[in-house]
Amino acid sequence: MAGVPEAIEAARRFGIKIIPGVEISTIFFPRVESESEEPVHILAYYSSGGPSKYEKLDQFLAKIREGRYLRAKNMVTKLNNLKLPLKLENVAKIAGKGVAPGRLHVARAMVEAGHVENLKQAFSQYLYDGGPAYSTGSEPLAEEAVELISETGGVAVLAHPWALKKPVPIIRRLKDIGLHGIEAYRSDGKLAVYSDLADAYGLVKLGGSDYHGRGSHGESDLGSVSLPVVIVNDFLKLARPIWCSAIKDLLESYADQPSDLYLKQIMKFKGIFKTYKTDSAKDLIDACLSLWLSKEERQNAEFEAIRLKLSHISVN
Repeated sequence: MAGVPEAIEAARRFGIKIIPGVEISTIFFPRVESESEEPVHILAYYSSGGPSKYEKLDQFLAKIREGRYLRAKNMVTKLNNLKLPLKLENVAKIAGKGVAPGRLHVARAMVEAGHVENLKQAFSQYLYDGGPAYSTGSEPLAEEAVELISETGGVAVLAHPWALKKPVPIIRRLKDIGLHGIEAYRSDGKLAVYSDLADAYGLVKLGGSDYHGRGSHGESDLGSVSLPVVIVNDFLKLARPIWCSAIKDLLESYADQPSDLYLKQIMKFKGIFKTYKTDSAKDLIDACLSLWLSKEERQNAEFEAIRLKLSHISVN
């Protein structure tokens, strides 16, 4: 989520709408003991105002980042044991300052060291799930991720279900927890089996390229998935009430207990402070709401009541 403000600022220059989001790596444990756990990726989509409880989400993601450092260290150790010398410092340097290293960064370090010819080879020979240099981190349970996304005002979507060995029990259990949708579209079009699963469990359908910058022939290009307009509209029809509720909760918290902390959270994904000068909390929030909500949504009685409270609050 740390890159969202920069993405929004860049998108604004090109007239592009950004939906803040994050992909969370989790683990799913089946209820049948004879079956092994599966890595499951959950997508979280938030309003332009961001999560309603940003600190809680950030703490959750911080634990995952810590696990990624440990995971990278374990992968480097495994590669060294395979007589492929690599240093964790090089992996961290490739990842960049403040970025938790992942498999992609380890793969790039392998290419730089001359152990493999390209990123595709690094993944296909060493870093694939269950591969000789693969390692898990401290991934949370898939159920925990879905619950947290719902609690923080997001839309929870199961990513690339075609990568799962047994998607049905995973979809069934996560739907009971609060899952909102699954990906059913990818670069080669709609996958009927997952579209049918979405219909069977009352889930919205989405899609994505799953682009991670690996630069391999096996990876879809950025923006290679074309979602039908009706699919986008179905998603927004589900998402907007959830996002409106999250924005309302965020603003109510600030109206009831005005503080720089709450205001900073509200402004986190907006560069309004750079271009909009006012000492009125109401005017500042109005500027935000004009970007976040439609005219009809802003005229909701609950938002009108919040704006009335804000009219008595000044900002520095």
